[in-house]
Amino acid sequence: MKKKIASIEIGLFAHATEDPEKVEKAFRNLLPSDRIEEVTLRKKTLKGEYGNTIIYYRAKITKPEIMKALLRRIGHNLPQHEKEKLSRELKRRLEKGNLYLRLDKQAAYRGEYRLCNADPIHLRVRFKTSKIDDIRETCRELGMLP
Repeated sequence: MKKKIASIEIGLFAHATEDPEKVEKAFRNLLPSDRIEEVTLRKKTLKGEYGNTIIYYRAKITKPEIMKALLRRIGHNLPQHEKEKLSRELKRRLEKGNLYLRLDKQAAYRGEYRLCNADPIHLRVRFKTSKIDDIRETCRELGMLP
């Protein structure tokens, strides 16, 4: 498992109708509780189509032990049917060694893990290889795939 992942980038939006503190909690709920302080969440304020304020949050994780713990946490908590879906869609979610995941922000706020497409938490897992078989095996080792 050593050094198979280069980095994990996480991005999410807090729309004008959302409480930024709750969005930040959804982000923190992804992380292992003992490593939260080691991950810096950067904020950028944007303007929406109608002038509404949108906050874009972004974090990049490069410490191997935090990346491994984060992905194991997702793998441990992702329901079996979601793991099977991810396994079926793996090739479509990969591009040049990057695995793109979208997690349900509302579920993350509750401490749950679900794949979704609408207003998600975006994760880009950068592997040090682009070989799908190696990536699939790493994801299995982390419990993300059946």
